[in-house]
Amino acid sequence: MKLLNGKIAIVTGGSGDIGKYIVRTFVQHGAYVIFTFFSSKNNAIKLSYELKNSVSYYEIDLKNLDSSKIFVKKITDKFGRIDILVNNAGIIRDNFLLKMSEKDWDEVIRTNIYSVFNLTKYVIFPMIKQKNGSIINMSSVVGITGNIGQSNYAASKAGIIGFTKSIAKELGKKNIRCNVIAPGYISTQMNSHFQFKIKEEWIKKIPLRRAGHPQDVANCSLFLASDLSNYITGSVFNVNGGMI
Repeated sequence: MKLLNGKIAIVTGGSGDIGKYIVRTFVQHGAYVIFTFFSSKNNAIKLSYELKNSVSYYEIDLKNLDSSKIFVKKITDKFGRIDILVNNAGIIRDNFLLKMSEKDWDEVIRTNIYSVFNLTKYVIFPMIKQKNGSIINMSSVVGITGNIGQSNYAASKAGIIGFTKSIAKELGKKNIRCNVIAPGYISTQMNSHFQFKIKEEWIKKIPLRRAGHPQDVANCSLFLASDLSNYITGSVFNVNGGMI
C-alpha cells in the first residue's frame, strides 16, 4: 500500500544522509518529491538520476527569506498544492563555548532554525488554502538533553521543538499538522569524524545497543507525512533506540 499516493512533498537537505532516505521512502510510497540542497550538487544529481521522474531538486539558500518565498511560489505555480514539508536541512560547527566563534554560532543558528522559519512561513499559505498539510521538523536528541561542545547546535534544535509546538497550536484549526522528529545517534557522515571509542560509549547508553540507520528516521517521517498520523500534532518523536 502506497501511503503518500499523489502527494506533493518538499524535503530540505534532501541530498544528505538522512534526507536521501526520506526522499526515497516518500517516492516509494507514491509521492512526488522536490528536494533542496545547498552544497552537495553531485549527490543531488545522483539521487535525481536514481529516482528519475519522481523528483526534482533545487539549489537554494534557505537562510534567505526571499529565496524561500520564490521557491515555494515556483512549486505552487507548477503543482497547485504542497501536502508535506520536511525541514531537514542542518549543519554542525562543534566547539566548547569558550572557543566557539561568533561565526560558528551564527551559521548553525541561521541554517538550522532560520531555514525552518522561512520555509514554513510560506508553505502554510497553500496548506491553509487546501485545508490540509503535514509539516515535519527535524530536531535532535541534543535539543532535548544538551551536549558538551554543541551549545549552538543544541540551541537550534531545542528552538525547533518550541517553534513546532507553537505552530501546531496556530494551525490545528486549519487541519495542518506539525510534528518533530528528534533522532539520536544515527550513522551518518555528519558524525563519522567521531572516534571509535566515543561511538562505543554512546552505543552503551542506548537500550537497543546499536546506532540508528537513516532509514529509521525516514520510516518515522513516512508515518507523520501519511494519514496514519492524522490525529497527531505538536508531538516530539524520539527516534533514538531508547536513549532518552
